[in-house]
Amino acid sequence: QVQLVESGGGLVQAGESLRLACTASGSTDIINVMGWYRQAPGHPREVLATITNSGNIVYTKPVEGRATISRDHAKNAVFLQMNNLKPEDTGIYYCTAGRNTLDYWGQGTQVTVSA
Repeated sequence: QVQLVESGGGLVQAGESLRLACTASGSTDIINVMGWYRQAPGHPREVLATITNSGNIVYTKPVEGRATISRDHAKNAVFLQMNNLKPEDTGIYYCTAGRNTLDYWGQGTQVTVSA
């Protein structure tokens, strides 16, 4: 089993930046992909970015050009730097990880962007 704990959420104003962090524990040796999802109020959970152990990165349209995902393998951590935040970025941000599929999820961290 893998446990994931997110941090870094909070209340920010539009145009500001935020850096989310997620630390994995447990059977971390099985992880070869990590990522971030978001669930906005009234919307389904959506993928934002993923990163593999080999460094392959995928961003989706909601954050492309405004986000940077990165890993710290030594600390079993993944980060999401979000810039130029917009009110529509408000939601719960979830860290996810797994081996080839994203099977493990954190509890989420709330990000609120005020206009």
